[in-house]
Amino acid sequence: MTSPKERLRELGITLPAPPPPAASYVQTRLTPIGDGRSLLYIAGQVSADGDRFLTGRCPDEVPVEEAAQRARACALRVLAQVEAAVGLDQVEQLLQVTGWVLSTDDFGDQPKVMNGASELLVEVLGAAGKHTRAAVGASALPFSVTIEIAAVAVVRTG
Repeated sequence: MTSPKERLRELGITLPAPPPPAASYVQTRLTPIGDGRSLLYIAGQVSADGDRFLTGRCPDEVPVEEAAQRARACALRVLAQVEAAVGLDQVEQLLQVTGWVLSTDDFGDQPKVMNGASELLVEVLGAAGKHTRAAVGASALPFSVTIEIAAVAVVRTG
């Protein structure tokens, strides 16, 4: 069976450095649930290219296809936080992904945008990457980013 790190290598993807918190919070939080497993909560990761925030509202300023690529970039930042916290190979199951899309009032294709993130997570984590999801439209996001994604996973810690 191929590990997540091997899948990343096969896909030609290098994880970004996990960004530090932008305010008074932590990027990850482990909560033990027994049997050597924990819930890993990953704070919202915003659309960025390195240190440059990717901003703009969907679909009038950022087309759906580009927004989906930005969601994919957010998912890479989620994976970078997991790698830093416990290691990708410790993920037993990605449980929940919540994505906020900076959107016009009449936009309803947030799920299409979030597919960019969901598809990447399954590509990298395999069956462990299949998750429940919420795709929400937002009238404002931090730093005016296009996308923010938070996640929860079950990880092996013992």
